[in-house]
Amino acid sequence: MTETAVASADAGLSLKELARRNGLSASGRLPSLPEYSRTLWAYRHFIRAHASAKITSSLGNTKLGAVWQVLTPMINAGVYYVIFGLVLGGHRDMPNFIAYLCIGVFVFQFTQSVVQTGANAITGNLGLIRALHFPRASLPLSAALVEIRNFIVALFVLMGIVLITGEPITFQWLLLAPLLLLQSIFNLGLGLFMARFGSKVRDVKQLIPFIMRFWLYGSAVLYPVTKFGDVLSGWQLQVVEANPLLVFIELARHALLEEVVLANSPAVLWTEATVWSLVVGITGYLYFWRGEKGYGRG
Repeated sequence: MTETAVASADAGLSLKELARRNGLSASGRLPSLPEYSRTLWAYRHFIRAHASAKITSSLGNTKLGAVWQVLTPMINAGVYYVIFGLVLGGHRDMPNFIAYLCIGVFVFQFTQSVVQTGANAITGNLGLIRALHFPRASLPLSAALVEIRNFIVALFVLMGIVLITGEPITFQWLLLAPLLLLQSIFNLGLGLFMARFGSKVRDVKQLIPFIMRFWLYGSAVLYPVTKFGDVLSGWQLQVVEANPLLVFIELARHALLEEVVLANSPAVLWTEATVWSLVVGITGYLYFWRGEKGYGRG
């Protein structure tokens, strides 16, 4: 019987067209932003499990365990109170200086912790990155999730301090919920930005303590915000008062303290907080996504 050749349906197709027809994609390609976001959402259980594992491993070797989550900001607040409250006389400029100071320290440390852990999210997990395939944003997000959980615990301690120092419970305390949401979005974006930047410029981890200390002094954590008006005016004062951490700290003080002088009206502060959260959150996510295919290489 005469043999007849049967033409394949794939005959004449280029390799690129053939791969597309069979559902294959290029290795190491950058996924589209919607595709990347869907994949990240699919890994939400991995993110939560990784965050829980980090909490367990970080506190498992200490005798006090989770107590350190609230002891650290309280010790910092105590040190700052002795220096700025007693030695430098800051307690005379503020009716409830202890609560004023503690709010600033607790809120500032929330962002500081996310920056520090975010900068190490990629470089500290290279073995995991090179062994498994998953969206790399899972790592800075899980690190930020740990700090969000820690801050929620610290908030209850902070509210206790505020009550002990004589402040009453008011409906304004409910404003802590949207404030926590906005600052968490801001911190997530900042953590994602630092994760990529820290993986490219590893020396930045040595500079973070100095950057955060400068940011601390520029955020009215340790002294009344009105002192900025004594030395600055015009656009310079407006730039300083638009500092995102100062905005978040001022809103926390507005929520928890009755008699407090704010840098701006609450409406202005809430507007600035919303803008900062959206801008930093979206920009940080986009910046990290653009570098997705390069993490763990080289």
